[in-house]
Amino acid sequence: MELRLTQDGTPTLFHPGYGEAYHPRQGALLQARRLYLEKTLTHLHPAPRVLEVGFGLGVNFRVALESALLRGVRLSYLAVEREPLPRELLAQIPLPLPRAEEVFADLLRAWPIPSFQGPWGELRVLFLDVREAVLPSCWATAVYLDPFSPKANPEAWSLPVLLKLRKSLKRGGRLATYSAQGAFRRALREAGFAVHRVPGVGKREWTVGIARGAPPG
Repeated sequence: MELRLTQDGTPTLFHPGYGEAYHPRQGALLQARRLYLEKTLTHLHPAPRVLEVGFGLGVNFRVALESALLRGVRLSYLAVEREPLPRELLAQIPLPLPRAEEVFADLLRAWPIPSFQGPWGELRVLFLDVREAVLPSCWATAVYLDPFSPKANPEAWSLPVLLKLRKSLKRGGRLATYSAQGAFRRALREAGFAVHRVPGVGKREWTVGIARGAPPG
């Protein structure tokens, strides 16, 4: 793993196996805030329940946690991670989020564990392929779809996975992702999402899907 500094001053890692970094060069913290936190409206929800595909370096979790702590609301967070990183690597990715970093430091001392709780809420991590994961039905208020790209990791973007995510998302809940790939967007529509193109940072577009009606099937 190669440590890299992104343009917003926060670090990320380059994964040689996938040939991609965990975050865009424009900024790990910037993407977590502008895309995942804000485009899903997690920063406004009174009781956010986030489902993430691709826990990675825990940046999206920490940004969501910092927001919840600042607002005094409880965060429930369920992540699916097939390849958890060792604590030594995670410890190399500090973020300017003082409240969340205090919680994350405690988490790292016990990492990897499937469940971590505190007065702030709960983090659960399923250490397996998302295709094999059993997800709670109609549970999440937001889905953060943040695995490696459709080119590098196509299984995580497939229709069966998107259908599974739709069934776990409450009606009206939002899915956000950095990918604007056409085949992925078509699959997202087929899975029961209203698909919206939103301006990206560092790229022309991001994608937001809103759960509409009842899940297919």
